[in-house]
Amino acid sequence: MVTIHDVARAAGVSPATVSRVFNGGNVTPARARSVQEAAAALGFAPNRVARSLRKQRSSVIALIIPDIENPFFTSLARGVEDAAQRTSLSVVLCNSDEDTDKERRYLEVALGEQMAGVIVAASREETDLGPLIARGTPVVAVDRRPRDAEVDAVRVDDRHGGEVATRHLVQAGYRRIACVTGPAGASTSEERLAGYRAALDAAREEGVVADDAYVRHADFRVEGGRAAMRELLALPEPPDAVFVANNLMTIGVLDALREVDRTPPGVGVLSFGDVPWASLVRPSLTAVELPSYELGRTAADLLLQRMEGNAFPLQTVVLRTTLQVRESTAGPVM
Repeated sequence: MVTIHDVARAAGVSPATVSRVFNGGNVTPARARSVQEAAAALGFAPNRVARSLRKQRSSVIALIIPDIENPFFTSLARGVEDAAQRTSLSVVLCNSDEDTDKERRYLEVALGEQMAGVIVAASREETDLGPLIARGTPVVAVDRRPRDAEVDAVRVDDRHGGEVATRHLVQAGYRRIACVTGPAGASTSEERLAGYRAALDAAREEGVVADDAYVRHADFRVEGGRAAMRELLALPEPPDAVFVANNLMTIGVLDALREVDRTPPGVGVLSFGDVPWASLVRPSLTAVELPSYELGRTAADLLLQRMEGNAFPLQTVVLRTTLQVRESTAGPVM
């Protein structure tokens, strides 16, 4: 195996000079070039783990997300990676599957491996970030924020988005509006549901039904949305519209409606979270567009500032959503 001493002999410099070249030390351009040429000729690759130990800093950050199959989190991960690459950091992607035990194990790995920082979309409000905080590991909560966690956070205005979406359904003429939201205890689930309820409360005088019988909690996945919609369709007075709190559950909702031949816009469907195919299906799908890439990029930028030792007060960055109105909420069939 080629060592740092071999490179030093080939380049005609000391091992200390080789070490400075690969660890960002002060070396003249000519010496740096000769060391790099010798290293390339010998096939030498610096030991990144050893470098990290010497510098007392890892070059790896962890990104823990609930569902890599969800296009929202895929785009978010790309935003994190693009920002990290600008500073030569590597990103370890961890998929928790909305499983608190799996998530806890990933947090323990990040702690044990002394990763430089962690970005986490927590599965529940009870997610414990305390050990990382106590160690001094920079942590940024993205999309979802655990309760009482003293960390920076980047999220969308879920309540406002849910309220705007539900208000749109009211204005389109729907009166029995259901909500299929995510797991109880997830901040995104509760905030989107709160926005839905606020819009219905404001529309009571317009004859809109505000009844918790039209609310279902599901698992943010396709099957959860399908099961929830089947239950809603079995009610004595089924809803004439449904606000679905994420894009994957919307697929399940649409499938359940297809089973009974009650497709939009007769039953209005509005998704919290846009998807690439939303404008291609017929009828096209009205959706709340989320700034997923920007969420990831902003979270990574904030984490990098903390890793550099910036001691500004804790921040919560809130990004707004955009409603994309399409055919699936054209109004009830009279």
